[in-house]
Amino acid sequence: MHEHPSQALLDAYTILRHKRRLKGLRIAIIGDIYHSRVARSGCHLLTKLGAKVTLCGPPEFVPDLAATLAKDVRLARHLDEAVRGADVVMLLRVQKERLAGRKIKLEDYIARYQMTPARLKLAQRDAIVMHPGPIIRGLELTSEIADGPQSVIVEEVANGVPVRMAIFARAMGKIR
Repeated sequence: MHEHPSQALLDAYTILRHKRRLKGLRIAIIGDIYHSRVARSGCHLLTKLGAKVTLCGPPEFVPDLAATLAKDVRLARHLDEAVRGADVVMLLRVQKERLAGRKIKLEDYIARYQMTPARLKLAQRDAIVMHPGPIIRGLELTSEIADGPQSVIVEEVANGVPVRMAIFARAMGKIR
C-alpha cells in the first residue's frame, strides 16, 4: 500500500504521448485511493511535473488525509465535480471484497462513481481515459468507456514494457 513508481512513469509517458505536456493538465483519479500504490505515486510525480490532480471516491476510499499526498492535490466527493474539465481521467480498480463492511455498497459505488459516456462528456472533449488494470467492466467503467475512442488503457498497459525496460537498463548502467 505504498508506491508504484514504474507505473507513475509509464502513466506520465502515456499522457505525454497524447497531451505533449503535463504542466497545467487537470487529472482526475477516481476509485480506491486508500489502497492504491498507483494513485500515491501518480500524485507525487504528476504534481511535481506541474499537473493538478483531483482524487475522487467515497470517504472510505478517499480519506481527507489524501489531500496531503502532494501539493496541487485536491479531493472531490462527487464524480461530476472531479471530471468536469479534466484532461485525463484515470480510473482505479475497486476490489469488491474491500466494499464488504463499508458504508457504501457495490450498487451505490456504481451509481455514484462508475465512468459512463454521459459522465465523460463533462471532461474536455479530447480527454483521455486511463486505467492501470485489471479493469472490472461494469464496476469502475462501462464497456463503452473501456473500448471507446478516448480510452488509452491498452496503450497504457503496453507502455509498461518499454518504460520498465528503460528503468532496468538505467539501473544496470546501460543508460547514462
